Amino acid sequence: MRGAPKPGSLEALWRGSGQSVSLIPGTSDYSPGELRVSFLVVDPKGRVIAPPRARVWVGRSLGEKPFAEAIAHREPVGVPGVSTGSDVKTLFVAHVRVSEPGSYYVVARPIGPVRIAGLRELLVRGSSASPAVGSRAYPSRTPTLASARDRISALTTRVPPDRALLRTSVAAALAAHEPFVVTFATPRYCESRTCGPVVDVVDNVRKRNARTDIRFIHVEIYKGNDPRKGPNKWVREWRLPGEPWTFLVGRDGRIKAKFEGSVSAQELEDAIRRFLR
Repeated sequence: MRGAPKPGSLEALWRGSGQSVSLIPGTSDYSPGELRVSFLVVDPKGRVIAPPRARVWVGRSLGEKPFAEAIAHREPVGVPGVSTGSDVKTLFVAHVRVSEPGSYYVVARPIGPVRIAGLRELLVRGSSASPAVGSRAYPSRTPTLASARDRISALTTRVPPDRALLRTSVAAALAAHEPFVVTFATPRYCESRTCGPVVDVVDNVRKRNARTDIRFIHVEIYKGNDPRKGPNKWVREWRLPGEPWTFLVGRDGRIKAKFEGSVSAQELEDAIRRFLR
């Protein structure tokens, strides 16, 4: 018979919280440094538990005490009054620092009346699978309204079409030395419960920045917008491990910040103010 977990250990924090469940991850591409970890906490009946905040701990093993602790905040998924179709309205997002690659565990405990805690493994690789912050953005000649002419369905699966995000290519923005936000996402074929309507968010933030010279770009994921055909050439050029991904690129052509999976309008706006203005 298994004994009680060691006091103060990650396992004790997990099992000592009433219901013990697995976290549903929203991010997975981690490398040493500050990690943006997004997740859902879902009870055994499938209900999303989402008070405003959750406590988060990270440790090297279940039997050890955590070496990092943070508060995760609930971030909206999509844009109220615009985004539809997703049963997930919010995600928890935490920022924790891990200095070395390796296999870790994270425990999250929502702060609220429901006693529940979630657990998941956190694999931190030596380098990111996606383009690293600080690296040069690939000058992809992504399709635009001009290049596709009247074939708007070839450019986007969003309904209605996000025309304002299809006016310029990544290559053109880089050549003009203007800062830009590019999101690689497929509104129609989003597969994950946590991927969310990212294009709605990017378009919303574009409107907030209409008086700046920041460009906003949307690139679809699949060849011919057909998941059966696999990733398109622009996704392959950027070496993206899945979708959606959103990148902020400065005037110097270097990536200043990136978001895997869902990102809230406030998260994106804060990053733009910090890195692109």
